[in-house]
Amino acid sequence: MAEQQRIDKWLWCARFFKTRTMAADAVKNGRVSLNGQRAKPSRNVQKDDQLKIEKPPFEQDIIVLGVAKQRQSAAHAGELYQESAESIALREDLATKIKASQVQEDTRFGKLTKKERRDRENFKRTF
Repeated sequence: MAEQQRIDKWLWCARFFKTRTMAADAVKNGRVSLNGQRAKPSRNVQKDDQLKIEKPPFEQDIIVLGVAKQRQSAAHAGELYQESAESIALREDLATKIKASQVQEDTRFGKLTKKERRDRENFKRTF
């Protein structure tokens, strides 16, 4: 029998989520799909399964390479999966777009007043 592991536990062991509860909630809310289908937290994953993980605003397409009995260091967690090249490129592109769209504050003259903060928020909402 091939090694299997619950999807919520695997996501936690592979360090996609900080806690197993957060992983289970993501699976319940449909942010994780297994082989193109929505899954429950108790569904088992095994080698060569494909996962799509949505952690807004990012998405990752993952191929499972193995399972771990317990959570290990980040270096060992990276050996449990392989991310597709297209997924990596899309994530990096989106990250650079988000970083470029940020508003830079000039803090040389102190903290913004309440009115200035409201004006800035209204300006950001117009786009």
